[in-house]
Amino acid sequence: MPKQPRSLTGKVVAITGGARGIGRATAAALVRKGAQVAIGDVDVALAERTAAELGGGTVALPLDVTDRASFERFLDETERRLGPLDVLVNNAGIMQLGRFVDERDAVAARQVDINLHGVIHGSKLALERFLPRRRGHLVNIASTAGKAGVPGGATYSATKHAVVGLTEAIRGEIRGSGVETSVVMPVPVNTELAAGLVSGRGLTATVEPEQVADAIVAALERPRHDVYVPKGIAVGVRLGALMPRRVAEAIGRSAKTDRILADADLGARAAYEQRAAASTAEREHVEAS
Repeated sequence: MPKQPRSLTGKVVAITGGARGIGRATAAALVRKGAQVAIGDVDVALAERTAAELGGGTVALPLDVTDRASFERFLDETERRLGPLDVLVNNAGIMQLGRFVDERDAVAARQVDINLHGVIHGSKLALERFLPRRRGHLVNIASTAGKAGVPGGATYSATKHAVVGLTEAIRGEIRGSGVETSVVMPVPVNTELAAGLVSGRGLTATVEPEQVADAIVAALERPRHDVYVPKGIAVGVRLGALMPRRVAEAIGRSAKTDRILADADLGARAAYEQRAAASTAEREHVEAS
């Protein structure tokens, strides 16, 4: 008999980059399950509007994931207002595209700060709470780009590879502690981040934020580490890892999966790219997958 899903009623969940996109959809799905949710974002006004629209006692708090002290205040205030933390969803991130050789150093540094250092900060701070209690669930949002280097998004791919490796290493270190880990690896998600992307041959260009949210909820109810969205993409990723490199690359060229980011319409992405480049504690934070 399959195990009954764990109840999420009353669970305290903190979500970074929770004002929009995947973060918002995940918060909404968890509120429907009866969880108590805190969303953190540097765009505090938008986070507050989102929290009010979601209802269910959702709390909106300021958060700059690149600042460890800000992240600690976010989790401290979440626990002060809602109770001991049960789940952290490290969701905040950005994706800026272009040829690696043309990428400005500031663009690379900003992606690493948000996509990787932010996840490192959150993971450490959550584990400091989870491990003494011998319970908790750390959910890190990566991407299928964390399993293959994608031309046109080299630094983004690097950060997502790092999140996959980080979460796998954490899983090994805390085995038997009672604390769970999940790394979520969607294809591009239909948020502003995916503006202008092209489709590979025979592939769905994007999934919806709600599909990612449902996969996160499922991983919390029936814990599992590797979470692909859609599920079927896992087969291709695993088969590709077993193939000789030249064969896997030839298949990718044939399916044009190597052009999904490289041939993106940068004009259609202009508003997102500008906002991502300017994301600071004084400006908007950008949610990504």
